[in-house]
Amino acid sequence: MKTTPRQNASRPRPARATTTALSTDHARLRTRLEDAEATLRAIRTSEVDTVLVAGKEGSQVFTLDGAEHAYRVLIESMNEGALMLTADAVILYANQCFARMIQLPLEQVTSSSFHRFLSPSDQVAVRPLLKRAAKSGAKIQTVLHAGDGSQLPVHISMRPVAAAGGTSVTIGMVVTDMTEARRSEERLRALSQRLVDLQEAERRHVAVELHENISQLTYAILMRCDILAGKLPVRAHAARTELLKLCDLLNQTTEDVRRIARDLRPMALDDLGLLPVLRMACQQFGERAHVQCDLKGVRQIARLPASVEMALYRILQEVLKNIGQHAQAHHITVSLRQERGLVRLVITDDGIGFNSKRPLAGKKRKGSFGLLSMRERATAVGGILEVKSTLGHGTSIQARIPHPLMTDN
Repeated sequence: MKTTPRQNASRPRPARATTTALSTDHARLRTRLEDAEATLRAIRTSEVDTVLVAGKEGSQVFTLDGAEHAYRVLIESMNEGALMLTADAVILYANQCFARMIQLPLEQVTSSSFHRFLSPSDQVAVRPLLKRAAKSGAKIQTVLHAGDGSQLPVHISMRPVAAAGGTSVTIGMVVTDMTEARRSEERLRALSQRLVDLQEAERRHVAVELHENISQLTYAILMRCDILAGKLPVRAHAARTELLKLCDLLNQTTEDVRRIARDLRPMALDDLGLLPVLRMACQQFGERAHVQCDLKGVRQIARLPASVEMALYRILQEVLKNIGQHAQAHHITVSLRQERGLVRLVITDDGIGFNSKRPLAGKKRKGSFGLLSMRERATAVGGILEVKSTLGHGTSIQARIPHPLMTDN
């Protein structure tokens, strides 16, 4: 008896077709990946001169004019990062130095967006500069975010690069690592602060010597002269008159010695704080220079670090000295304000002013080193100094020094 195998309608279908499809897709993807790697390798080794980049407005052809071997050798030997970008910040070319800067393999840099290495706020700042660079060039100091998570301070210079044989705009970019420059700047600032501290210590020593020795001696001589004038007979009128004049000179000398001692180191700054010392300085300068000097807009403020108080006092001292020598002012306003995380000192006058953009134009100004000293004082404590002045319209000098521990009153 002959039997016929029963047909099973629910038997699974062979997977041969599905496996074949997957193998085909896998082979296609591998081929595309190999083509992409070959293209990148060809760009880096100068085997191609043109790159086709797909964009929002269709594909664009970019010609790499620097594909010559000698040019590439020069770029690769640079100690600075060198890039070629599209107007949309796509990196067409980057040298090995830039890849080392950002701690990424070169193949992960090329064809990516330059914006990936910037913070969102820096991206906003760089976008208009890229547009400007496409026409005339631009520069900026910013921070790049490297692949290992570190941050790299850099100076970026951008220039348009002529596109031979096409209308596409490419941007040449040179990236300079500012890490060592920043470290040198910090070391120089620390050295400057150290010199200032030594100078203040020496001033304090001299001020104490003047106050406790010279001032006391001149005062003792003054008292002896006064006693001697009282013992002279009435008929010695001429001698008595000369002795009284000598007493006046000694009294003036004593006051000058005390003033010099206060200028060298105001002892009240340590005991009373900044506000009373500034008020005293304004009052004394107004009386000495015969001008109106007002301390306005001041509220009670918390004690600041000694270095900050001394810096602000020295800035006011230097400004008043410059006003007395150059400004020909009749009215001076000093304002000290304590804001959130910031102390602000503003000194304005109604004097003749000067060209703040060209303070050394023509005849060298004697106050130029005073401005430099004030800026160094502010910088040494982490602040900044701004000078605004116009010929015939007076001068405004503002010192802003951050102080996070400060509390508003």
